[in-house]
Amino acid sequence: MSDDGHEQNGTGHESVPSRQRRRFPGISSRAYEHPADRSALVALRKLSGFDTVFKALSGLLPERSLRLMFLSDSVRVSDQQFAHLNDMLRDACYILDLEKVPPMYVTQDPQPNAMCIGLDEPIIVVTTGLVELLDEEEMRAVVGHEVGHALSGHAVYRTILLFLTSLAIRIAWIPLGNLAIMAIVTALREWFRKSELSADRAGLLVGQDLKASMRGLMKIAGGNHLHEMNVDAFLKQAEEYEAGGDLRDSVLKILNVLPRTHPFTTVRAAELKKWAESRDHQRIMDGHYPRRTEDKDTSVKDSFRESANHYATSVKSSKDPLMKLVSDIAGGAGDLGGRVRRGFGGFAGAAPAEDQPPRNGSDSSDGWDGTTDTPPRADD
Repeated sequence: MSDDGHEQNGTGHESVPSRQRRRFPGISSRAYEHPADRSALVALRKLSGFDTVFKALSGLLPERSLRLMFLSDSVRVSDQQFAHLNDMLRDACYILDLEKVPPMYVTQDPQPNAMCIGLDEPIIVVTTGLVELLDEEEMRAVVGHEVGHALSGHAVYRTILLFLTSLAIRIAWIPLGNLAIMAIVTALREWFRKSELSADRAGLLVGQDLKASMRGLMKIAGGNHLHEMNVDAFLKQAEEYEAGGDLRDSVLKILNVLPRTHPFTTVRAAELKKWAESRDHQRIMDGHYPRRTEDKDTSVKDSFRESANHYATSVKSSKDPLMKLVSDIAGGAGDLGGRVRRGFGGFAGAAPAEDQPPRNGSDSSDGWDGTTDTPPRADD
C-alpha cells in the first residue's frame, strides 16, 4: 500500500475505487494534449515572465469574486460533503500525479456543466444538474477531464476568456474597440475548443473506461435516456455531420461553432474514440509518455510543426465539402469553378461538359457536348 492509502499490486496498477487503474507518475500534460492546444501552451510557457504577468493580472480579473461566490453560495466537496466526489477528485489527482488537489464545489444549477477556473489556484465547479445526470464512472471521467484542465494550465486562459468576453460587452459602444476584443476572443475560443479535446483525453486516462466516457457525452447531448440511445448510432451522427451537405453546410458549420467554447458533443465523442484507438494512447497506457521534467526542453518550433502537420492531415482526410475543396486547391486541382458550383449544389447552373458523365454508356470522346439530348446534325 502506498503512503496515501492506495493499494498497489505486482503489475504496477493502482487499486482505486471499484477496479484497478493504471497510474502515470510524473506525466506531462503534453502526453494527452491536442496538437493545436499543445503548441499554444508550449509557446506561452516558454515566454519569459509569463507566469508573473498573468499573476499580476489576477488583481484585474474577477477571480477573488468568483472564489467568494462559490465559497458562500455553493457546497465545497470534502470528506463530509459529497464524499464520493471527493474520492473521485483525489483519485484523479493521484492517477495524473497532480500534487495539489484543487478545491471542488457543487453549485445549484439544473444545466449539466463543469468548469475549471482560476489564475493562482484553479478551482473545479460542477453543477447539480451534472451530478444528477451521470453515474459514478461517467462522473469519474468528468472529474478527470477537469483535473486535466488544471494540469495543463487551461484554467488561466479560461479565466482570461471569461474576462475578455465580459469586457467586450462593456465596451461594445466604443467604435472598433469591441471588434478588437472579439477578434482575440474568437481566437481564444478556437484554442479552447481544442483544449476541451485535450481534457476529454485526460478524462479517459483517469476513468480508463471508454464506454463510460461515451455514455457521459451522450447524456450531455440527449439527457438521462440511455435506453433510448446507442453509441454506434451517436458516432454515425458525427460522421454524417462531417461529411454531409455541400459548401453551404460547411459555411454554416463554421458560423455555428464560432461562438462556442466547446466542440459539439458528437464531434467530441468521435475524436475521443479515435484517440483511444491510437498508438499514442496505447503508449501512454504502457507507461511510455513525456515527463514534466522534460517540459523545459520542449521545442516550440517542433510543437508548431506538429500542430501544422495535424491540421494538414485533417484537411486531407476530412470528408467535409469545404475541406475537400481546400485540399483540392492545395493539390492544384483543375476546373476549380466547376468544383465550387457542384459544392454549392449546382446553384450556378449546369456543370461544363467535361464534368458531365457520358450518356447512354458511350465514351465521353464521341463528340457529344453533354449539354443537350439532341444529337448533332449530319452537316455540323
